[in-house]
Amino acid sequence: MKRLRGSIKYIVTILICIVFLFPIAWALVCSIKPEADITSYPPKWIPDLATFSNYSVVLEKYPYLSWMKNSVITAVAGTLLILVLSSFAAYAFARFQFKGKKLIYGTIVAMLLIPIQAYMIPLFLLCSKIGLLNTYAGIILPSAANVTSIFILTSFFKELPVELEEAARIDGCGELRIFLQVMIPLSKPALSTVTILAFISNWNSFLWPMICIRQDALKTLPVGIAQFMGSVNSNAQFQYGTALAGCCMAVVPTLIVFLALQRYFVEGIASSGIKG
Repeated sequence: MKRLRGSIKYIVTILICIVFLFPIAWALVCSIKPEADITSYPPKWIPDLATFSNYSVVLEKYPYLSWMKNSVITAVAGTLLILVLSSFAAYAFARFQFKGKKLIYGTIVAMLLIPIQAYMIPLFLLCSKIGLLNTYAGIILPSAANVTSIFILTSFFKELPVELEEAARIDGCGELRIFLQVMIPLSKPALSTVTILAFISNWNSFLWPMICIRQDALKTLPVGIAQFMGSVNSNAQFQYGTALAGCCMAVVPTLIVFLALQRYFVEGIASSGIKG
């Protein structure tokens, strides 16, 4: 009976994986097909003639590398800023006692329910008044207030033994040194989880960069793909091959970050993301 249940679980897991991986596999296959094969019916998994011309067209016809550079700058800078600010804020919520702590933390957690669309207009007006529109800072700074990262890191810091800090204080360490030399090295799982989530969120960010940036030279990858490669070409026919090739290349940086930090990801989620 146990073997049967185990087999059923494996079968269900495999079926779910197939459902989720099918669109990715189809996009990858179509990116190396000629346009005629992509739109042919019935569809073919194996193209008659595999070609990488779609990728060369993307790199030659569009400022794709410029979009990617902008996305790398904003995603990396935004992720680093989130790690610094969220780790300091989370450590304060987890270890220090101060007036209004529960109210402030409860307000921050409640902000998880508020989408960016709800405060888009005030954010735009604020950035316009202080001159952050059409700048990298205009994209990076609003992303620094990451509520999810504070929640994950606060939960993780609460699980660390208080005896470690007490031992460090006996040795003469101050609060800042305890945080940097004791707590941070022990927080690799949670920090890796935050890094992955923050980088993917910043990399895929579309709505705010589209509103904040008006100069073509500063557009990020999602905005560039949507506005240029997603538009109708000169021959009045949408080119699926080039669009899919651009999307496939856009996935590579996030895949690299995830594979580099995946061994800490599950541990970080298990130890901090579920517990309150």
